[in-house]
Amino acid sequence: MNDFLKNAQDWLTDVFDADTRKEVQHLIDTDPEELKDRFYKHMAFGTGGMRGIMGAGTNRINKYTLGKSTQGLSNFLKKTYTNEAIKVVIAFDCRHNSDTLARTVAEVFAANGIKVFLFSELRTTPELSFAVRHLNCHAGIVLTASHNPPEYNGYKVYWTDGGQIVPPQDAEIIAEINSLPFKDINFSSDDSLIEIIDKEVDEAFIEASVAKGNCNAAGKDDFKIVFTSLHGTSITAIPEVLKRAGYKNVTVIEEQAKPDGAFPTVKSPNPEEPEALSMAIAKAEEIGADMVVGTDPDSDRLGIAVRDLNGKMKIVNGNQAMVLMTKFLLDQQKEEGFQGNEFIATTIVSTPMMEVMAKSYGVEFKTALTGFKWIGKMIKDFPDAKFLGGGEESFGYMVGDFVRDKDAVTSTLLACEIASQAKANGSSFYQDLIGCYSEFGFYKEHLIALTKKGISGAEEIKQMLVDFKENPVQEVAGSKVKWIEDYNTSMATNVLTGEEKAIDLPKSNVLIYETEDGTRVAARPSGTEPKVKFYISTNALLERSEDFSKVNAQLDEKIQTILSELKLS
Repeated sequence: MNDFLKNAQDWLTDVFDADTRKEVQHLIDTDPEELKDRFYKHMAFGTGGMRGIMGAGTNRINKYTLGKSTQGLSNFLKKTYTNEAIKVVIAFDCRHNSDTLARTVAEVFAANGIKVFLFSELRTTPELSFAVRHLNCHAGIVLTASHNPPEYNGYKVYWTDGGQIVPPQDAEIIAEINSLPFKDINFSSDDSLIEIIDKEVDEAFIEASVAKGNCNAAGKDDFKIVFTSLHGTSITAIPEVLKRAGYKNVTVIEEQAKPDGAFPTVKSPNPEEPEALSMAIAKAEEIGADMVVGTDPDSDRLGIAVRDLNGKMKIVNGNQAMVLMTKFLLDQQKEEGFQGNEFIATTIVSTPMMEVMAKSYGVEFKTALTGFKWIGKMIKDFPDAKFLGGGEESFGYMVGDFVRDKDAVTSTLLACEIASQAKANGSSFYQDLIGCYSEFGFYKEHLIALTKKGISGAEEIKQMLVDFKENPVQEVAGSKVKWIEDYNTSMATNVLTGEEKAIDLPKSNVLIYETEDGTRVAARPSGTEPKVKFYISTNALLERSEDFSKVNAQLDEKIQTILSELKLS
């Protein structure tokens, strides 16, 4: 018997409720391919936790897969904190079933004698991260699939520091979960252990966000913002944060303000996709706004559009927003005076410009694997260091350490502060970005993401990365490859000299080529979606801001050449 069929038949027992058994039996009778996809494996934790399509099956998000994860986590917490009254906090986003799944998770914790703080309604992921420490909890859970399509949901685990779980806890928790049969899930809740929370934590989070993101920028009375929550959670926080920081001209896109897991007005609720901000940009053009901000469903990613040199609204990518926000924070710290323990951080597939800036300011630069859990881990691992800010190319940024995950709430405020002050100075967000390019070098990045669904797609992604490694690129856009960084082997090799250097990061399925002129090409599978991603970074000198358009066009042409050479265009 095929393993997937055996797994499916296990779900026909009375361990599972009648509706689940009926759904599985129907698949056995009518749809063997769908059955195989649902049962050929157990859903695993990736860079963003556990995320997948909802439905019955071991490879799906449902009350049993989440219940098993929660039971395993409960067992691990009780083994780890043997003499303590354990507390957890749970939040959920706008997605279908998020509220009911969150309640199920709360009930499993309560069934295991664990105190639960459960948000009354949807809340942002950064507020959940904040709440872990604010409420002195041992762990936190947020039910979200971030920017994935409507059929997805997910489960992210946070530890006592407010950051996502990382080694060694993640492997230990996963081992605990994997050792459990579904029949061992305790669903018999002690509801007296579940406490509903809302306004007290909201108020503390909003106050902290304003305190961290408000830089007393000039020009707020004349600065116009268009904001869209893309049917997600940020409507619960960002308008109030902007109001308290002194912004009066904030237009909310009402058609997208109501939380809705179907995301009816967008193809994808991902601010990385230009289409997601189209309604807000159209409104900005109509009313003459200075900035557009849109956030993903759980409000950890933000997309920004500002006026370019021709006065038209233009989306800035995650690398560009990260660079300008980091420079602003560095300038602030410079005014206060550097103490020598400051650092900024980003990920291995983000712009190299962050390291150049760090060297220029004389602060430490740290780099991590993809995923904000690794940046959160840096803060935990270096308690005597001061984290100023950092981000990653995928439209995520974190201001300081009061939240230990990417935070679109405080980052939105910071971006508005930068743009408002720039306008008051006779400049703009976009012009200040060009000024960064003149000062530190013009770095331009491009991302290609190829979607490959299902079992065959997973195999195709695996093979593409094998081919990328076994048939090494020797030259990129006329520049010889100098370094090959293989994060699977933790080794960087200078192919021109034979020099080898150890990579002091956890092993990961990432391969990066770097050429003599600093061009970089990275490849990795997504940890949260059925995608393989290729990241391209190019650079050039920008001696005068007036040459921006010309150099920008040259870098665009170079990127197109690289895409053609790698057969990605």
